[in-house]
Amino acid sequence: MKILQIKDIIRKDVPIYYRRHFSGIVVMELLHKSIERHIDFMIETMPTGAKEISLSVSDPVDYPLTPLIKELKTFVINLDNSGGLPG
Repeated sequence: MKILQIKDIIRKDVPIYYRRHFSGIVVMELLHKSIERHIDFMIETMPTGAKEISLSVSDPVDYPLTPLIKELKTFVINLDNSGGLPG
C-alpha cells in the first residue's frame, strides 16, 4: 500500500481557529492497482504546538484500516508541514 496523493482538497469553514477541517480524495496504490477513496480529516493544533490528526475514509477499502490510517496521518502531516493544504 502506498499513498500517491490527496487531490481536490477543500477546507471547510470552522469557527474554532485551532481546528482545520478538510475533505478530499486520496489516491493510493493497492496490489499494483490505483484506487481513489473520499476522506475527511481534521488537524487540531494543541496548546503545546503539537498537531493531532483525525481522519475517516468514507468508502470501503479492501485493506486493513490501522496501517492505512497511520500512513494517511503521516502523509497529511507532511503535506501540512510543506504548505500543501489550502489556507
